[in-house]
Amino acid sequence: MKFGNARSAIAGGALAIAALFTTSALADGVVNIYTYRQPDLIKPVLDAFTAETGIKTEVLFLDKGLEERIQAEGQNSPADVIMTVDIARLTSAKEKGVTQPLVDEEINKLLPAEYRDPEGNWFGVTKRARVIYASKERVKDTAITYAELADPKWKGKICMRSGQHDYNLALFSAAIAHWGPEKTEEWMKGLKANLAKKPDGGDRPQAGAIAAGECDIAIGNTYYVGLMRNNEKDPKEKEWGNAINVLFPTFENGLTHVNISGAALAKNAPNRDNAVKLIRFLASHEAQQVYAEKNYEYPVEPGLEPSETVKAFGELKADTLPLVDIAKGRKAASEMVDRVGLDDGPSS
Repeated sequence: MKFGNARSAIAGGALAIAALFTTSALADGVVNIYTYRQPDLIKPVLDAFTAETGIKTEVLFLDKGLEERIQAEGQNSPADVIMTVDIARLTSAKEKGVTQPLVDEEINKLLPAEYRDPEGNWFGVTKRARVIYASKERVKDTAITYAELADPKWKGKICMRSGQHDYNLALFSAAIAHWGPEKTEEWMKGLKANLAKKPDGGDRPQAGAIAAGECDIAIGNTYYVGLMRNNEKDPKEKEWGNAINVLFPTFENGLTHVNISGAALAKNAPNRDNAVKLIRFLASHEAQQVYAEKNYEYPVEPGLEPSETVKAFGELKADTLPLVDIAKGRKAASEMVDRVGLDDGPSS
């Protein structure tokens, strides 16, 4: 059974849906996953988990309101594991009381301390960098700093998704931590002035806009480029991926902003043992390899290299800014996006 896409009302139907769970969904051979991650991005690693353990995975995808959904379901919640993107999402789940601590020696040995909550409420399982997509035809620069995105030389040449999206809020939070709020707000005004159009779509369509000549550079995550360049089912996306170069922008410390995807043990997990097995698997060498080769993400396992596609981008020198500091700046970053009017586009 698949839970499907829960984009509709949260609290009203939550208890009813929980009550409709079949016996198999609460059985020994199942683990129930609530996720903000697109199902196709986690399917390879979940398939590998089932192949190794025989435990089936049931997936409920939500694009918003995951924490509120679990809160509404209360003790009857079927959620065993929460999988999500962005450090702020992980810390929010902890703060809203929908996770439980998991202190596990095996997991702690596999994951570096900087990628897990000290109290065991969340675990980072992959890394991604927030980079510049640059037109192969029109951009000759081989390096662009984050600060230079506000340089007037890029006026009318930048595309991006909504500034309120988790990926951009994390980048803006990192900027606030590095530069302070005043400098970051002035920079954001410059970024807004340089936009080619109103922010919209996801990261992949930004590469499409570059290929179509609508802009010269865009802000996007590294793994989308790997997914596009290796997409044999969609020639258009493959064309988009091959139309751009990946540039690693940096702060003044010479390092590039990174974020994580992660997992947490749900507060009332009915299949707790299976949930722990899944989180252990996500931290394992095998799962890290699957993520690297199939999803084109950076492993958090020390010493494990990314895929050949990702290595071809060049060397990632990841920012050492603590992830929790990025999470703390999310609210200020969101308010700044609204105050500047970033999502209104360049002409407002």
